[in-house]
Amino acid sequence: MKTLFIILGSLSLALGIIGMFLPLLPTTPFLLLTAALYIKSSPRLYDWLISHRILGEYIRNFRENRAIPLHAKIISVSLLWATMLYCIFAVVDKWIWAQLLLAALAAAITWHILSFATLRK
Repeated sequence: MKTLFIILGSLSLALGIIGMFLPLLPTTPFLLLTAALYIKSSPRLYDWLISHRILGEYIRNFRENRAIPLHAKIISVSLLWATMLYCIFAVVDKWIWAQLLLAALAAAITWHILSFATLRK
């Protein structure tokens, strides 16, 4: 079981890192899943993740404050809408149902991101 948890945790970690660059893929939930899987399988990997300079900050901020930093909210919502608007007007410009679906998805993700408290430093 430990090996399976390490593999799943590493896959989740990869998705979380990719999510830092792709606005539709959430970073924090994947990193939280990684932490949960690593704590059950490998204390060494969990300690590495929590003490990581960049990745550990996501987990600590969310675990301790249940909040997202303002700059992370601004960047994620801006990239989300830039990507979605490109897709709506350039990729699926002939299908109104797809445009409406993408706009609704972007609005839902925006609401979800903004529903968390803003971390003030």
